[in-house]
Amino acid sequence: MAQTKKIAGYVLVVFVLYTIINSPERAADLVQIGFEGISSAAQGVGRFMTSLVN
Repeated sequence: MAQTKKIAGYVLVVFVLYTIINSPERAADLVQIGFEGISSAAQGVGRFMTSLVN
């Protein structure tokens, strides 16, 4: 099981590096989309917690 996780991790790293090298603009777009999603989720949690307190 640990060997499978290690192999999956290596495959993921290789894929990310390939994507960055092959298309850096697209990789930057994907990172930006990811951070926007995280930011939106955090804002939603913040609004939810605020509504619980009030």
